[in-house]
Amino acid sequence: MSYLIPAEFVTKMVDAGESKVFMSTRDTLIRAYMAGAILALAAVFAVSITVQTGSPIFGAILFPVGFCMLYLLGFDLLTGVFVLSPLAWLDKRPGVTLGGILRNWGLVFVGNFLGALTVAVMMSVVFTYGFSVSPDAVGQKLAGIGEARTLGYAKYGLAGWMTIFIRGMLCNWMVSTGVVGAMISTSVSGKVIAMWMPIMLFFGMTFEHSVVNMFLFPSGLIMGGNFSIADYFIWNEIPTVLGNLVGGLAFTGLTLYSTHVRTAPKRAVH
Repeated sequence: MSYLIPAEFVTKMVDAGESKVFMSTRDTLIRAYMAGAILALAAVFAVSITVQTGSPIFGAILFPVGFCMLYLLGFDLLTGVFVLSPLAWLDKRPGVTLGGILRNWGLVFVGNFLGALTVAVMMSVVFTYGFSVSPDAVGQKLAGIGEARTLGYAKYGLAGWMTIFIRGMLCNWMVSTGVVGAMISTSVSGKVIAMWMPIMLFFGMTFEHSVVNMFLFPSGLIMGGNFSIADYFIWNEIPTVLGNLVGGLAFTGLTLYSTHVRTAPKRAVH
């Protein structure tokens, strides 16, 4: 399986973060657009399987196929660059600035959103035969998800907002572990296995992923969900993005970097 030891793959994480900060605007947007679109298709796939089988676990088991595809193709998710780009700054790579990191995050957010929105519109056409009939069972399921994960949180006020934030943290702890998984092995099979496990966990636990939600909620609105665009951003996307940032950086990026690159001095034996 060509396993790389942690010191090797964490160095690759820092190198990847540096390359993303300096990537051209065109390439950053294209890679982010395609990542958002492929992940959105995987979300449709998982929801469709859940509707067909009546069991969410089957959707969770198969959802990682999209994540694996997009990372094998070298595309970028917001949840991934949240973790990788800051490591290059912490490592004091020449020319890497906080402004460059924020630029990268902003471009990837826009690209991911446009890609996910494109698939939301396309799948809405599929679910309604070009908006000529009512949404099918999958379309109705998407509308219900949108309501439950906006208004369902809103009724709890600040406690609901904090719940989304925590679920966003837990999500990107696992998703960023999947991003790292793509670097753990040099073989396709090794990468896929390492990516699959944490992504299946996050989806099965219904944690909040900012890019998946860029598909689920616009799609839910198009399918007639009883919530607003403001509800989507205030009661889901904003706290999810913030939770994804904190969780991925705190639990994955900083922990791996601090113990495998900036290791503490060895304990003296007396």
